[in-house]
Amino acid sequence: MLSRHQSRVRPFEWGLEWTEAWPCSGRFPRNGHDPESYLRRLNRAAIAASDDFFAYRTPLDFALEDGLLRFTSAVHTPYRENNVVHGRWFPARLKPNRKRVAVVVLPHFNASAIQHNALCAGMARLGIAALRLSLPYHDYRMPAELQRADYAVSANIGRTIDATRQAVIDTRSCVDWLVSQGYERIGICGTSLGSCYAFLASAHDPRISVNVYNHCSTYFADVVWEGLSTRHIREGLESAITLDQLREVWMVISPPTYIDRYARLKKKSLFIYARFDTTFPVRFSQQVANKARELGLDHKTVSLPCGHYTMGETPFKYLDGYHICSFLKKNL
Repeated sequence: MLSRHQSRVRPFEWGLEWTEAWPCSGRFPRNGHDPESYLRRLNRAAIAASDDFFAYRTPLDFALEDGLLRFTSAVHTPYRENNVVHGRWFPARLKPNRKRVAVVVLPHFNASAIQHNALCAGMARLGIAALRLSLPYHDYRMPAELQRADYAVSANIGRTIDATRQAVIDTRSCVDWLVSQGYERIGICGTSLGSCYAFLASAHDPRISVNVYNHCSTYFADVVWEGLSTRHIREGLESAITLDQLREVWMVISPPTYIDRYARLKKKSLFIYARFDTTFPVRFSQQVANKARELGLDHKTVSLPCGHYTMGETPFKYLDGYHICSFLKKNL
């Protein structure tokens, strides 16, 4: 989920200014609520009308140049860099009488602009076109004052929700572009934080039929609170809020909130986790696998004998890549 370097403790903020453009905030003005009560109310309203919360207008300025897709995000933020979405395009060679298939790839927290490119190139060699999305506040989209993507996940409650909403909407906009280019079957592959974003996008978009969750977990708050890699974020949070409170105000961006909705869409899913993960504590990943079985999802679960970061190292990255690519090749 995180790069292991340059962690900075940032102060706790409710971030109510980030809620102003959400569809639910217009229907539920603050009216004297304290910040926590108001955010809890907005969470309930957004979850009850999540199609509206993650709704958007398809961008009109898609432009592909030198292998890079750019367009204006349907979610506006105060940061000019972040408002332009970038997607690295890996086209596959078209074969006669074969369906055109493509995957949106969502990297991990603090991924550089080149990370996951080798995975995308591998997909393309297998006949699966890949569009690697730069997440909000990452690489090309990082504001000048940052050295890491701190605004994507932080002790600012409202901004973290807004960044997640933007990631989901940007992902769905990428699907719009793929459909406009004639792709008939769409998959998604998210890693770590990208896995959370991928699940939320897929739960709200029936066009995404095949799903790979590379590192999977449950509640957004629990991962931030218990993961070793997010200790610096917890340090900013714990003087002002408890885990139970945090779980409630981040419920709208937590995958378990939408698992029943996801199950109704009859998708194919691959859940991958590391058995010695201290960033996504393994019991959370096992809870995901148990819930998938309980709901009868059409799914496969893979556990690798490594940790969160060692999954990206030899030999585990090759095992991981094999499971990802073979699942997509078989099911798209």
